[in-house]
Amino acid sequence: MLTLPRPALAFPVTLAETLDLLGTDGADALVIAGGTDAVPNLKHGLHEPKRIVHLARVRELHFVREDAEGLHLGPLVTLTELTRVPQIQRDYAGVAKAAGLVASPQIRNMGTLGGNLCLDTRCTYYNQTYFWREALGFCLKKDGLRCHVVPQGKRCVAAHSSDVAPMLIALGATMEIAGSGGRRTIAVEEFFVVDGVHNNVLKPGELVVRVTLPAASCGLRTGYQKLRPRAAIDFPMLSVAFAAGVQNGSCTSARLIVSALAARPKTVSGVDKLLVGGAVNTGMLDAVGEVAYKQCLPQTNVPYDADYRHQMVPVFVKRAIREALEIA
Repeated sequence: MLTLPRPALAFPVTLAETLDLLGTDGADALVIAGGTDAVPNLKHGLHEPKRIVHLARVRELHFVREDAEGLHLGPLVTLTELTRVPQIQRDYAGVAKAAGLVASPQIRNMGTLGGNLCLDTRCTYYNQTYFWREALGFCLKKDGLRCHVVPQGKRCVAAHSSDVAPMLIALGATMEIAGSGGRRTIAVEEFFVVDGVHNNVLKPGELVVRVTLPAASCGLRTGYQKLRPRAAIDFPMLSVAFAAGVQNGSCTSARLIVSALAARPKTVSGVDKLLVGGAVNTGMLDAVGEVAYKQCLPQTNVPYDADYRHQMVPVFVKRAIREALEIA
């Protein structure tokens, strides 16, 4: 049986109290909301905090508000709620679909938007028990000095596994981060970094406090496709998010994100040049699939064949575009 450690527990009720706790404990604190990913990692000894800061009682982080700037979402909005918010279903349908494909209903009821964005990267050599990792000599991401996926590499290539993040990036979403030093707003795309050891820009003591879906992206056509062994529960082996503007049957904008291959989602370049300016046809789809295939190279960081995942990139890219543009 894998048991939980016994760090100190804190249950703040306001954002100010939360930031005070995080400012005091810094890197020794672990923030938990739903805990659907953090709790198993605690059992495996992947997190070793001195204090757990639980956000369940901080109600000011749970909100859905709409104004001229767009739709503002609190980080404690659950994944289930993301699938049911009328404004999301109407104007940002891809977000609702991506949230609805996370794990199982029980986990979506607990898991939150903020937690899914801050999801730890995953790897065959990392998401194991302490004894398994010790026998292997640990790894670059935790307690070791060597990456078993890329032995000569200096950065961790554990896979990014969030379902919601690629769709938010495709829609140009932004996020607000708060800490003792004040607040800052960045694009969701800028939140993630290429090193899987700590794959986001959060500094010790900082917290995601808001996510905004911009009004400019309202009504974009979206498609989200996820490859996984089972139709539920499993993390993605490959995920593809696509967003496009369409007017009078012609594509006016296009953005393609491929994820679950490396430590951060990949924005595929050159897609707009191939799709914008006309009605999308089979030749265009094949061309975009080929571009994505060349730019997206899976690592052996999850227990599935990397070559197979690579071959599935153009397949799922074309499926996502067909879904968004309603091409038979």
